[in-house]
Amino acid sequence: MQIAKNAAVTFHYTLTDDDGQVVDSSAGREPLAYLHGHGHIVPGLEKQMEGRQIGDKFDAHVEPEEGYGVRHEELVQEVPREAFQGVADIQPGMQFQGHGPQGVINVTVTKVEDDKVHIDGNHPLAGKPLHFAIEVTGVREASDEELSHGHVHGAGGHHH
Repeated sequence: MQIAKNAAVTFHYTLTDDDGQVVDSSAGREPLAYLHGHGHIVPGLEKQMEGRQIGDKFDAHVEPEEGYGVRHEELVQEVPREAFQGVADIQPGMQFQGHGPQGVINVTVTKVEDDKVHIDGNHPLAGKPLHFAIEVTGVREASDEELSHGHVHGAGGHHH
């Protein structure tokens, strides 16, 4: 069976950056499972998964526009330290949830100065090309239950 809309797919991956550094990998873990055609993985990778079959191994290059998006400098801000009430020791790399015009936004602290905290609301991989090494490990028709729930269920049925 080939990967197509509404297929339940599992695959192993290694994601590297332009310098060849591993950013994320499923090595040593269960393969990633997703429902094809439902936007559960970045669009550029989903397009390249189309038509693949169990056992296929391939490299996929995904540009930022079809990955985690381009960087938006307006999401890089300086906020007063008092915006982090209840957090005694704010350090670069810490992540918080905030509320923006479109709802909840995740931000990463990039720098801390006396009474100012610099935050970035961009995804950490925004603006970066993605390089995937893929091995397709499973392709099957999704069940009616999986389709109605919008995601793949684990072995043995429903687990949420």
